[in-house]
Amino acid sequence: MFTTRLISGIVLVAVALAVVITGGPLLFAVTCAISMVGLFEFYRVLSIEKKAVGIAGYVMALAYFALLWFGGKLYLELVVILAVLVFMTIYVVTFPDYKTEEVTGAFFGVFYVPVMLSYLYQTRMIPDGKYLVWLIFLSSWGCDTCAYCVGMLFGKHRLAPVLSPKKSIEGAVGGVVGAALLGLIYGAVFGGHMLEVDSPLLACAAACAIAAVISQIGDLAASAVKRNHDVKDYGHLIPGHGGVLDRFDSMLFTAPAIYFAVNFLAVSIL
Repeated sequence: MFTTRLISGIVLVAVALAVVITGGPLLFAVTCAISMVGLFEFYRVLSIEKKAVGIAGYVMALAYFALLWFGGKLYLELVVILAVLVFMTIYVVTFPDYKTEEVTGAFFGVFYVPVMLSYLYQTRMIPDGKYLVWLIFLSSWGCDTCAYCVGMLFGKHRLAPVLSPKKSIEGAVGGVVGAALLGLIYGAVFGGHMLEVDSPLLACAAACAIAAVISQIGDLAASAVKRNHDVKDYGHLIPGHGGVLDRFDSMLFTAPAIYFAVNFLAVSIL
């Protein structure tokens, strides 16, 4: 199991490096594909992956990516309104085929997976994005690793005993501090190449710290969904890691966190 997980992890890192470095259409296509697989996994947990509301969710997600690709970001509010109308229409026309939680779950899924993960691509496309995008991985995977190590060594107080008994407050703090240090080191090494960030060290450290806090909320949220529906993993697509959402659950939160953090910090830190 460990060997399988290790090999899969190495392959994932290699693919991530190739895709993110290349950026552009390749990163957009891969982000869209991963989002659709993740959305399918989420809908499968809700048992709506093949139902009308699930199909509508896939269409809404693709519509969102189409607007993003063709530069219609100012009109993305249209997707929100259209999604509400579509899901409510299905709910009314097919009543009483669907429960309220199935319809709201379908609506939520579009924004929980595709919209949130799309900020990986959006971060890569902003000025200095080819450097700043890696903060998403540092804050997510770095926080996970540091939280695990600190928790194993010093963890005494449970963070969420019912939801995730192994996570500790000490580990959570260690994850945030570790991610901030990784961001600081990254800013020191690559900050000279960031033309739009006035204080790369502070900006990268602060962005990673903020994203690390949100990352842990994302990880716990994914666990909560699985526990509510009595499933161990979202899928089995990635050997040793489970499904797309099992591997990218925290990144769904760190991607938009880094995007907005660096956009704010780039102009706010002197």
